[in-house]
Amino acid sequence: MADELSNLHPVVGAQRPRTRVGRGQGSGLGKTAGRGTKGQQARAGSGKRLGFEGGQVPLLRRLPKRGFTNIFAKDYTEVNVAQLSAFPAGSEVDAKILKDSGVISRIGRDGVKILGNGELAVALTVRAARFTTGAKSKIEAAGGTAAENAA
Repeated sequence: MADELSNLHPVVGAQRPRTRVGRGQGSGLGKTAGRGTKGQQARAGSGKRLGFEGGQVPLLRRLPKRGFTNIFAKDYTEVNVAQLSAFPAGSEVDAKILKDSGVISRIGRDGVKILGNGELAVALTVRAARFTTGAKSKIEAAGGTAAENAA
């Protein structure tokens, strides 16, 4: 018989049945079900949480605390005016278009902020969460408009 996908099957002995523990002494894994006698691992729900060190103060709690996280910090992805020159004149540019074209790799949680570094020679309609004063004036000087999104 030819080897065809419809005729393939595992070799005899390649698949063993699942071991059912705790099903009587005759099974070989009855009574304690392979867990040994007493102790933490023998108990039900014996899993230890990540970083548990048997009652010793865990490493994460022994290390000193460092730094500070400002929970009110804004997360903007910054784009310079010079990077906007890649777009054709008259086009409308927003965060999604910047990401799709590869100018930015991610859109910040609070959106995109346009910075004033570089020069802009083409007139664009730019929509972003924030603009610096210099960026807004350069976009308008090139004949474009800078519109802030309501974030």
